[in-house]
Amino acid sequence: MVKETKVYPLDETFTFDRIDVPPNASSLDLDDVLLLAPVTPSKIVCVGRNYLEHAAELGNKMPDEPLLFLKPPSSIISHDEAIRLPPQSQQVEHEGELGVVIGRTATRIGEDDDPLSYVFGYTCVNDVTARDLQRKDVQFTRGKSFDTFCPVAPWIVTDIDPTNLSVTTRVNGETKQNGNTADMAFPVAFLIRYISHIMTLNPGDLIATGTPAGVSRMKDMDEVEVEVGGIGILRNVVINPDRNRIKG
Repeated sequence: MVKETKVYPLDETFTFDRIDVPPNASSLDLDDVLLLAPVTPSKIVCVGRNYLEHAAELGNKMPDEPLLFLKPPSSIISHDEAIRLPPQSQQVEHEGELGVVIGRTATRIGEDDDPLSYVFGYTCVNDVTARDLQRKDVQFTRGKSFDTFCPVAPWIVTDIDPTNLSVTTRVNGETKQNGNTADMAFPVAFLIRYISHIMTLNPGDLIATGTPAGVSRMKDMDEVEVEVGGIGILRNVVINPDRNRIKG
C-alpha cells in the first residue's frame, strides 16, 4: 500500500478489504521500490465503444447495450515495462482508459444494491489494440490479447468518484486522447451491474471501461503515457523486438 511517499507491504492474508496503515507498520521509501502491476485478476473485462466520439472515429455506430470482450491476464504489464509490437500487426494503437478493480464478489447485483460498493478502487489502463487484426478478425480476441497489451499502473486509488475523471493519453509528450468519464455512454455503476448479470466478478478482477477518441498508431521507441485524473500516470515505452533482425 502506498501512502504519500511511503510503501507499506501487505501480508499474504490481504483480501481486498478496505485497509488502513496499521500502527507501527514498517515501510519503504517509494523511490526505493519497484512497483509491479497492482492487479493479478482472474479476468479482464473490457468495454468497447463506450464513448460516442471514439465509435465515430472508427466508423462504428454506438451499441444499444455494452459491448464486452475479454483480455487475458497474461497481457498485463506494469509502469515502465515495454509494450512489444507483434510481427503479425502493422497497426498497434493505444487506448487510455479508467480501470475498475473489484473488491468483493459480485453476482447478479440487484437494482436496490449499489454497484460501486463492490469496487475496491481505480487505476490506469492502456487497452493496447492491433487494429488491423481487430478489423480483419471481426471479433476482438487476437487483436487485444498479445503479451504486453494491457499495461496497468501505477497503483489503485480507493477514494475517488469515477463519474467525472479526465482520461488523457500522450505519445512522446503530444496529447492524443483527452476525454472524461462523464462522457461514457454506460457509466461505471451501470457496467458493474450489467456485467455481474453475465459473469461473476471476483475480488481483484479488472474492468477496462472504454476509451475516448484520439487513438493512434504506436511506433518503435514511442513513449506512451495514460493519465487518469486523481490516480496518476501509467508510462510505457514501445519496442519492436524484430528491429535488428536481418531479413533474408
